[in-house]
Amino acid sequence: MIRIGVDVGGTFTDIVFERSGHGSEQQVVVTKVQSTPNDQSEAVVEGILKVCKLAGVEPSQIDSVFHGTTVATNMVIERAGAEVGMITTRGFRDIMHMARHKRPHNFSLQFDLPWQTKPLVRRRNRLVVTERIMPPDGTIEVPLAEDEVKQAAELFAKRGMDAVIVAFLFSFLNNAHEQRAKEIVKSILPDAFVSCSSDVVNTIREYERFSSAAMNAYIGPKTAHYLRSLEGRLRANGIRAMVRIMQSNGGISTIENSSELPIGLLLSGPAGGVIGGRWTGENCNKGNIITIDIGGTSADISVIEDGELRIKNPRDTEVAGLPVLVPMIDIDAIGAGGGSIAYIDQGGAFRVGPRSAGAVPGPACYAKGGEEPTVTDAQVVLGRMDPEHFLGGDLTIDASLSEKAIRKHIAEPLNMTVEQAALGILKIVNNNMALAINANSVAKGVDPRNFSLMGFGGAGPLHSVSLAEAIFAKDVISPVQPGITAATGLLVTDLQYEYTRSTLIVLDKASPAEFERVNVVLNDLMARANRQLDADGIPQAQRRFRQIAECRYVGQGFELRAEVPDGPINAASAAAVIENFYNVHKQVYGHAFRDQGCEMVTLRVVATVAVETLRLPKLAHGGRRNPAGAVMYRRPTVFDDGRTLETPRYQREKLLGLDTVDGPALVIQHNSTTLVPPGYSASVMHYGDMLISKTMEGRS
Repeated sequence: MIRIGVDVGGTFTDIVFERSGHGSEQQVVVTKVQSTPNDQSEAVVEGILKVCKLAGVEPSQIDSVFHGTTVATNMVIERAGAEVGMITTRGFRDIMHMARHKRPHNFSLQFDLPWQTKPLVRRRNRLVVTERIMPPDGTIEVPLAEDEVKQAAELFAKRGMDAVIVAFLFSFLNNAHEQRAKEIVKSILPDAFVSCSSDVVNTIREYERFSSAAMNAYIGPKTAHYLRSLEGRLRANGIRAMVRIMQSNGGISTIENSSELPIGLLLSGPAGGVIGGRWTGENCNKGNIITIDIGGTSADISVIEDGELRIKNPRDTEVAGLPVLVPMIDIDAIGAGGGSIAYIDQGGAFRVGPRSAGAVPGPACYAKGGEEPTVTDAQVVLGRMDPEHFLGGDLTIDASLSEKAIRKHIAEPLNMTVEQAALGILKIVNNNMALAINANSVAKGVDPRNFSLMGFGGAGPLHSVSLAEAIFAKDVISPVQPGITAATGLLVTDLQYEYTRSTLIVLDKASPAEFERVNVVLNDLMARANRQLDADGIPQAQRRFRQIAECRYVGQGFELRAEVPDGPINAASAAAVIENFYNVHKQVYGHAFRDQGCEMVTLRVVATVAVETLRLPKLAHGGRRNPAGAVMYRRPTVFDDGRTLETPRYQREKLLGLDTVDGPALVIQHNSTTLVPPGYSASVMHYGDMLISKTMEGRS
C-alpha cells in the first residue's frame, strides 16, 4: 500500500510518502517543492513525481493521494471567485446586504463591512420570485411561481453567470421550492454551478444560510475546475490513485463531494497541520498542545486540549469576515511567516507583515527578483539558516542579498546595524504571533503554562522557543519532520462527512410526539450518511457515527455543541444531552445555569471511517549527550539576546532515541531547522520528535 500526502502552502508544497507492507518496516520519504500559485496542481504533481523518484517507485504504484489545498481560501481572500446570481423569496432581496446590523468594531467610525463593500453576490444579480413557506412546519403558503424562476434564469444566461444559488425563506423546513427552482435553472443553464441553500446548510438563520450558499457558489466553479484539473494531471502522469481532499472539520472527502460542496475546503490546508500536531503529540505522550504552523505566508494557530481538536462555535465560523456555517477546526491565521516583508510605514514605524513575498519572487536571498527584506532574510543574516543546507541544498540562497535588503530598507533609515535590524524583524514578528496565540488560548480560557508549544512548518522550529518564552508555555516540541507536518496530518485523518438539519425542540419539556419528530430527522440524516458511504464503497463494519445536538438556553442567541448518546432520542438521552450542554457552557463561558431550560436547535450526524494511520519506526537507542558524530560544523550565530556564539550544527538524521543536544545549537534537516538557544536542551524522543526545555542554568 502506497499513500502520499500533499499540502500546498503559499511558498512551498510539502509531500510525504508512505509505503506499508514492503519488507519488515514501513518506508517514509518526505520532500518539498516550490508552490506554483497560478496552478497549484503543477507543484502537486511535480512533488509526487519527485518523492516517487526518491522512494524508488513508479507513479503508477501509488494507491492513494491525500491533498490539503488553499485554493478555496485564497479565492475568497483575493475576491477572485465566480460571478454569482441569486434567486430568493420576494421581499428578501437585501438580506445579504443588511446581514444582522452588527458593528464589527463598536467604537470605530472607519470599519469595513465586507458583505457590503465586497459582496459575494452583487445586488443587480439578486433576483426575487414569488413563493412562501411558513414556519413552524414548512407549510406552503404561496406556491412557487415557476415562470418567474425561468425568467430569472434566462436573464442570468444573458449575463453569462457561471454560478447561481437558490435561497428561499424557511427552506430548511421544506426544500421543495428550492429543489424545483434548481431544476428549472439547470435546464436553462446546464453548465452553471447551481446550489440550493438547503443543500449547503440546512439550518435556521437566513442570512448565514444565504451567505454560506453564496460562498459555496462563489468558490464552486474554480474549485471544481481545479480538482478536475488535478485529477487529469495526475492521470496524465500515470497516477491513477484514489484522491481524497482534506476538509475544514479535520476529515477527508472525495473529489466528487468536494466539487459539489467546496465550502468544506475553506480551511483545508491548516486543518492538516493541526491533525498532524495531534498525532505528533500522541507520539510524545502530550495531550495539551498549542500548535503554530509557520510557513512562508501565514502562521496558523490552534489548541489541542486532552488530545481533542477544538471545533469553532457556529457564530465564529467565518472566512474573510463572511459567515460560513460549516464545521471548522478552531484555527486562527495571521499574516506572519518566513516571507513576511519588513518595512517602515508612512509614519516611520518599523513593521513586519502581513504582506508576504510568497513563492514568487520570494525573500531577497532567493535571488528571484525580490528586493524587500523578509523574516527569512533576517534569519539568514543572523546565521540561523546556512545557505548550503537551505531546503537540503535544493534551493540556492544568497546571504549577501539578504544583508543588502535589510541594510537598504531597515538598517540605514533607522540608523541601526544590519544585525540590530534583523533582530528587530524577528522580535516584531514573534510579538505579533505571541499576541495571536494568546487570543486563541488565554482569551478562550486556556492557560499556556499547562501546554506544550509545537512549532512546525518550514519556519516553525526557528521561532518556537522565543514564542514559548513569550506565552510562558511549559516546553517546546519540534516534530520529527516539522516542514511537512501538515502533509503528515493528511495520512492520519479519517474519511468524514457531516449532515445537519435544524430541529427546534425544548429538550426538558419535549413530548413523545416531539421526540418522534426529531427521530424522523435523525433517521433521515443517518440514511443520507449511509448513502454517501455506500457510494464510497465503505463496508458497514468500518462505519462510525456520532450524533451531536447544537443547543442553547431558551431565548439565548447562539448554540454550543453537545454530544448525543447513540440510538433514538428519548427522555433519557435528552437528559444526557442537557447535562452535556451545561458542561460545555461552563467550560466555554465559566458558568452554567442548570435550572434553565435547554433548547436543541440543530441536529448533526457525523459519519467517519477510520483509515490506516501513518506509523513511524522507533529510532535506535542512543542516549548520548551532544553526540560528536552528528555535528557537521560550527558557525557564529546571533541569538535573541544579541550574543554571537560559535554554534554547532547537528544533522538531525544522525540523532538517535534519547540523545540530548544542549544549546546553543542548530539541528538541521531537509525541510526545516530547529533552533536550540543557550539555556535550553533538546531531547530526542522515541520516534524522532524533539522536546526542548529549559536547563537548570536557563531557569536561574
